[in-house]
Amino acid sequence: MDREYLFSRVETFMSYLEKEKNYSRHTLRAYRKDLECFFDFLRDNSETTVDSSVISLYIGFLLKYGMNTRSVARKVSTLKSFFKALRKMGCITESPTDTIKTPRVKKHLPGFLTYRQIEEGLEINDMRDRAIMETLYSCGLRASELVGLNLSDVDVNRNEVKIRGKGDKERIVPLGEKAKEAIKKYLDARQSTKGHYMTPSLFLNYRGKRLTTRSLQRIVRKYLIKVARAQGTNPHILRHSFATHLLENGADLRAVQELLGHASLSTVQIYTHLTTKRLKEIYGKAHPRAE
Repeated sequence: MDREYLFSRVETFMSYLEKEKNYSRHTLRAYRKDLECFFDFLRDNSETTVDSSVISLYIGFLLKYGMNTRSVARKVSTLKSFFKALRKMGCITESPTDTIKTPRVKKHLPGFLTYRQIEEGLEINDMRDRAIMETLYSCGLRASELVGLNLSDVDVNRNEVKIRGKGDKERIVPLGEKAKEAIKKYLDARQSTKGHYMTPSLFLNYRGKRLTTRSLQRIVRKYLIKVARAQGTNPHILRHSFATHLLENGADLRAVQELLGHASLSTVQIYTHLTTKRLKEIYGKAHPRAE
């Protein structure tokens, strides 16, 4: 396949991701950056034709110069998505990535907080921030899902929240009692926020606009830094804690999959390693004949 022809299809692909897949700006930026990296490699190495051998050379180049396998795997995934989309749109007839294997990535166990850490981290006086933190943990939300919530998505009478996840897929998750009470108190206080009546957004910044993901990250870090190490203060750690605590207390793996909004059960199974490790620790400390 001709390099310049493929390069001319990049904007078509980006438009497809934005309009058909409804990807966030952050995700679109990552895809674009990965494709720019690939085409820069082609030009630097005077590769005018793209086939599987050239893509293998590209992967070897990335690994040789120190890029970790997780980052390389993501770049390969971007290329696979790019060619798959072009084939779907009729721009090409075959994909040079069909025979390319994605580098194996060693799975790492996601961090999570203990019940005590959660309790300490949620001792918050600010009503908006308390509602944010309680909702993240109660519903196991991604950061993008939390900031995307609208007033109409929360049903305090039915104790439910409607979530728009990846690919704009909707799911309904239960709303815990503490999170519900925190939201109700916040909604009362929200009426004093400038311009609150002009936006459907649930969580607002102090200018009356929808809360951003970056602002959410700062908020979570502010309250978790006192109970967790710096690397454990990302909003995602509350989602990990949500899943881990459910499984520790006997929740069904498929139910947790539905609550998290994962398409594949295998994505959720990593949490079973966490709970098994935790149970072994408990067993070692509590069973009289463990040693």
